Amino acid sequence: MMKFKSIIGCILCGYFIIGCSVNNQDKTFLKQVQFEEHTSLDEKVKMAAHVVPTQQQLDWQKLEMTAFIHFTVNTFTNMEWGHGDESPEIFNPSELDARQWAKTLSDAGMKMVILTAKHHDGFCLWPTKTTQHSVVSAPWKDGKGDVVKELSEACKEFGLKFGVYLSPWDRNAECYGDSPRYNEMFNQQLTELLSWYGKVDEVWFDGACGEGPNGKKQEYDWASYYGTIKNLQPDAVIAIMGEDVRWVGTETGYGRETEWSVTAYAPGGRPEMATINEQLELKATSKDLGSRSMIEKANHLFWYPAEVDVSIRPGWFYHEHEDNQVKSLTKMVDIYFNSVGMNAVLLLNIPPDTRGLIHENDVARLKEFKAYLDETFENNLILNAVCSDASSANRAIDNDYDTYWQIDNLPNAATFKLSQPQKVNVVMLQEYIAKGQRVEQFKVEAKVDGAWTEVAKGTTIGYKRLLRFPNITTDEVRVTIEQARDGALINAIGVFASPEILSEPVIKRNREGLVSIKAETTHPVITYTLDGTEPKAASARYSQPFSLPDGGTVKARAFINDFGSQSSVVTQQFDICSEKWTIVGVSAQTEQFKPINAIDGDPNTMWHTPWGDNVPSHPHYIAIDLGEQLNIKGFSYTPRADHNKSGTIFKYVFYVSQDGKIWQEVKTSGEFSNIKNNPVKQDIHFNKNYQARFIKLESKEGAFNEPWVSLAELGVITK
Repeated sequence: MMKFKSIIGCILCGYFIIGCSVNNQDKTFLKQVQFEEHTSLDEKVKMAAHVVPTQQQLDWQKLEMTAFIHFTVNTFTNMEWGHGDESPEIFNPSELDARQWAKTLSDAGMKMVILTAKHHDGFCLWPTKTTQHSVVSAPWKDGKGDVVKELSEACKEFGLKFGVYLSPWDRNAECYGDSPRYNEMFNQQLTELLSWYGKVDEVWFDGACGEGPNGKKQEYDWASYYGTIKNLQPDAVIAIMGEDVRWVGTETGYGRETEWSVTAYAPGGRPEMATINEQLELKATSKDLGSRSMIEKANHLFWYPAEVDVSIRPGWFYHEHEDNQVKSLTKMVDIYFNSVGMNAVLLLNIPPDTRGLIHENDVARLKEFKAYLDETFENNLILNAVCSDASSANRAIDNDYDTYWQIDNLPNAATFKLSQPQKVNVVMLQEYIAKGQRVEQFKVEAKVDGAWTEVAKGTTIGYKRLLRFPNITTDEVRVTIEQARDGALINAIGVFASPEILSEPVIKRNREGLVSIKAETTHPVITYTLDGTEPKAASARYSQPFSLPDGGTVKARAFINDFGSQSSVVTQQFDICSEKWTIVGVSAQTEQFKPINAIDGDPNTMWHTPWGDNVPSHPHYIAIDLGEQLNIKGFSYTPRADHNKSGTIFKYVFYVSQDGKIWQEVKTSGEFSNIKNNPVKQDIHFNKNYQARFIKLESKEGAFNEPWVSLAELGVITK
């Protein structure tokens, strides 16, 4: 007999039970299950198939695309993480219009908006009673404004769900680090947000935790936070450091190739959950969270689905210098297929600017993105197909979410005859996750020129799996479920023809200042401008590299079909080139990753100090002779670009010098904000300009507490 038990006793935490229940009639385990000792792997796998989401988790998954709004004093200081000492006087958006936010996001297909009601800087976007470090002390609306209220009302008007982000880390609160006092204040802030603004559908916590003014780290009382939420907004899902929604592990916009919603990774921040993860050596970034081998080691399983967060710009807050760095349509579509199409919900950040409006460039890209998705998915070519198998497979093409193709014996295939030959390049599969996630392996074939050809295959499906492949013409499609946990339930199959996206040009500049422009599309015509205007068909045509040693703005666009089709505009901004620069000192180096790589103009190369055991530790430094005196307004740091974050610098000091001997600190106790999770180029602007010929960057602490450092490119800002 199968041995199993639910956590009937469920861990009691504060005011609520993190619950799990069992329906003995159909053997479902709501949200989690605990295994008895000596339960076999086969028994565990079968039980895993019957772990199911709560209704709140299921409703959340169906949203598919949601929006993040990062907006606070950082918007006005040009920072990613504020220090907590920013004056409320700087918060004064001239045209704040939450209705513009809500309409823009609704038109883009978003179903919910989450607002950073308080970020790490501690500035509150509502008139909290807990601190004066809020909108009540800002000149905006004479201290009578309330961003949370305005956005919550706008969301109601435009039919959007509403969520709040409340940072547990507070760099302004005097009581932070005095754990009991701060936890009481934090729960009061939660209570205000969850009591004053109507229905809240998602509460978003990150896990950032720094030292307080007393030098002590705050101990967050997660159990009490969860209790406050369950008491005031019982239908809300609690995300990331909550127990309903899981962070996918990166801020790139990409989910795992194999993404299980049923995980051995324990949810939330409570100590008992942390212990489970420590024993299994699991973290949010682990590659494997729910395979059979992981289940074999586990004593618990949880329904803990993935949310993929990413910003439409390089940074999470608005920065004017990123106005031309909005993600391209190609990138946005790729993110969609690798998030929503990988069994996750996409949380796309769109940060309002200093006016309090979503910038025109972001609005234009969102419209373009929505139009592409509409054109791709408006016509499911398999809906009118004839299923040639005597099975329930036709229920997967009836456009009814709650009917499904039930598969008890594996492998099992169903063949669908389309009404006529069709050009196709996308296939969609969905499991009926209300009864669990089960599929472990599948493939899709199409009959091309009379022969069956495999066009797509994968492991997990979950709520939704989208797979792209080169254009084919077919009138017959076959779906095979090859492996699953206790059968499979497929409630939707889709076959689509997505429009071609013309590849955007890639603009690069070498150390000598030569700019080259290339596109993947075969034989495109590329035009470009250097005056900031948008390139058109009549603009200068690119034919060979051109010189731009002193920097400038290059905009380019690719055309095909005699200018009938065009790509998005790509913009690249350059400062002075590094042709005259030389390395005059480093703390350590390796033969493989030499210091010269840090100034060679190629972000795909890097300087790296020795790694491993018994190697030199921080501080590390690199010093550069610029070859001439420059008026320096700031510098740029580009972390390594090979998807390995090791060696990334977090805290630093920056120096300038006239002679390379006497150094002046111009940036003391600096930090590359959020570099651990979002390793992109960071532009650091000084409070004043410096005349200097030499620069030096000194690391004080790595993002991952490693003794070595890596650096792809170091540049100066003179423009």
